[in-house]
Amino acid sequence: MASREELYGVLDAYLAALAARDPSLAPIAANAFNTENNVVLQVGDGVWNTITAKHDYDLRFAEPGRGQVAVFTAVEETDALNPCCIRLEVDGSQITGVETVVARNKDEGFPFGPQHFERKPVMEALVPEDERASREELVRVANGYFETIERNDGTINTRFWPHCNRVENGVQTTNNADFPLPVARMGCEEQFALGWYRYDDDLRARRFPLVDLERGIVLAYGFIDHSGKLGEYRLTDGTTAESPVRRPHSYYLAEAFRIRGHAIEQVEADFLTVPYRMPSPWDSRSEATA
Repeated sequence: MASREELYGVLDAYLAALAARDPSLAPIAANAFNTENNVVLQVGDGVWNTITAKHDYDLRFAEPGRGQVAVFTAVEETDALNPCCIRLEVDGSQITGVETVVARNKDEGFPFGPQHFERKPVMEALVPEDERASREELVRVANGYFETIERNDGTINTRFWPHCNRVENGVQTTNNADFPLPVARMGCEEQFALGWYRYDDDLRARRFPLVDLERGIVLAYGFIDHSGKLGEYRLTDGTTAESPVRRPHSYYLAEAFRIRGHAIEQVEADFLTVPYRMPSPWDSRSEATA
């Protein structure tokens, strides 16, 4: 079983190989399962062909007991800087699985900006050993976030620290007066208590492959499906709102939750539009290896 330091070493080798566009420089197994934006690709395809630089933003975490290591960063692809999350599955010293999410802002109907890729000390801090929660408890708190946002009616199914913030695709979408949607001026819990995200019909295919107990971080994946049928709806404060999604639509997401004291302290997410109700190849892989 690889240690945290050894997993970070494998991650560094992978990132260096990616920046050089040369997969042979990384210890990638010949039969490694590799996806980019929820599509199975050969290693060397996708962002390997288009990366022109890697940003120095590096939010990394690991679960040594499960051979899992991941990083939130950003990659330059010619004329665009794109948020990117890379998760590696490591067996011994070999990479056996790669899950990459690249949120290519110029391809989205609603571009996020301006983007800021800055260190977040709260995500890097260690949780004191006597305060650390179990894997099951951390997943429960993170899953409660998904339960809260699915068909969001104002019910809070998890806990938040008052200073909790969320960053999506490099943009802070809480307590941010500069974001175009008024709801972004509110904090994490305040947004959900208002019932703003009622149009999120289904948060499905949830996976929690990496839980960093030392850092209190859960890395989750899933899809947010919008049927598009909801038009006008009423918020919990009595005002009316109009759903921004009026056609079938799905997001695929990689989302990290920093959890301390059984409450969410910070959220980091990269997500992008995919075909409506798109399945996950990771689900079928999990069934095949179970």
